[in-house]
Amino acid sequence: MVSLVRFGTDGVRARANTELTASFALDLGRAAARVLDARLAVVGGDSRVSTAMLEAAFVAGLASEGVEVHRLGVTPTPAVAFEAARLGAMGAVISASHNPYFDNGIKLFAKGGTKLPDEVESRIEAALSSLDTSTREPAPIHGRGDTSAEYVDHLIEVLEGRRLDGLRVVVDAANGAASHLVAEVFQRTGAQVVVINAQPNGTNINDRCGATDPAGLQAVVTAERAHVGIALDGDADRLIAVDNRGDVVDGDHILAICAADLSVRGKLHKNTVVITVMTNLGFHLAMGEAGIEVVQTDVGDRYVLEALAAGRYSLGGEQSGHVIFPDFATTGDGMLTALVLLDVVQRSGRQLSQLAAEAMTQLPQVLVNIPVAERRPDVGELLASEIAAAAQPLGATGRILVRPSGTEPLVRVMVEAPTVELARSTADQLAAVVRAHPDLST
Repeated sequence: MVSLVRFGTDGVRARANTELTASFALDLGRAAARVLDARLAVVGGDSRVSTAMLEAAFVAGLASEGVEVHRLGVTPTPAVAFEAARLGAMGAVISASHNPYFDNGIKLFAKGGTKLPDEVESRIEAALSSLDTSTREPAPIHGRGDTSAEYVDHLIEVLEGRRLDGLRVVVDAANGAASHLVAEVFQRTGAQVVVINAQPNGTNINDRCGATDPAGLQAVVTAERAHVGIALDGDADRLIAVDNRGDVVDGDHILAICAADLSVRGKLHKNTVVITVMTNLGFHLAMGEAGIEVVQTDVGDRYVLEALAAGRYSLGGEQSGHVIFPDFATTGDGMLTALVLLDVVQRSGRQLSQLAAEAMTQLPQVLVNIPVAERRPDVGELLASEIAAAAQPLGATGRILVRPSGTEPLVRVMVEAPTVELARSTADQLAAVVRAHPDLST
């Protein structure tokens, strides 16, 4: 078959039951089994209404190719990766992460719970286009197993025996895959925990809550006089924090805080942190002042993971809140990162607002998302002259990044400048260019 659904920066993702259908999920299961040469798989998913349908079809595809499958039910992405690593199995997550409920996706892990490189995803796409009707002896499908105990124990181990007694924490579960776990995880640390948005109904995942919309969390943090707020996304592989004053602490600040703490304690391997091209220029300046090296990758946590593995570094992540500690996990993990961050707050005896302010000064940054007819990986080259002209007034104190979304038909225009006004006017100028371009307009 030939499908319109293609791999992006984090698996395949599209409108459920319109583009991402059960028949596609079945075929993707077959193709993945063949390319990954798997004999054992663990499969979980998030809480959206279409997940059960797509999971059943994908699992059927795996089993028809002789892959024994353990179904994990509603499970965070990092928990699936953890279980894949524990069993030496391939893994799959039915999730569209931070997208609305009507979208869904399929993320794949190689044996051992690692993200797939581009070359392997290309081979799976090729296999999708050339599936035949040959069959193999079907393998068994095991019922929904409960691996939460092992996974929660694994999360707690990151504290190395330390406690979070006295910290008051509000956790927004985004009505997603970690809704049934967040209370247990944070209560076991000794923290006082208030949990919000942990009642998924199939359509309320990421709906005015979670990492993409922390306004509700900010209000609860200030009302409860909490020390820290934690907002997960739908599949719980990333987070955004809220400090004691109710202000958002994004992935850049979280990375800066953790990098400084690890560096001072001699635990930042090669004194280096891995980030993406979206990371704020202020982060680069702060790391330079701290004597910490920076390695930069394309957008996407799997590219961060590849750089971490290649350099044997111990910390990397994205502004969006994907933070990766490869000493503890094979992928980003929102709850694990939250525990690390809370541990820094507890050991420092200081408020998160103080730590964030000292970690880095964020330059004004404006991000505009423009819907386009289709994803254009070459959009930067297509608009090179217009980007160069817009960048001239910014000088050395600003920068422009124009790139396609890895998961949606969008062009993202990001501008950093000395002032918000200049960043906004430059971003609006380039957004207008994108909307008017005949090769990009919807």
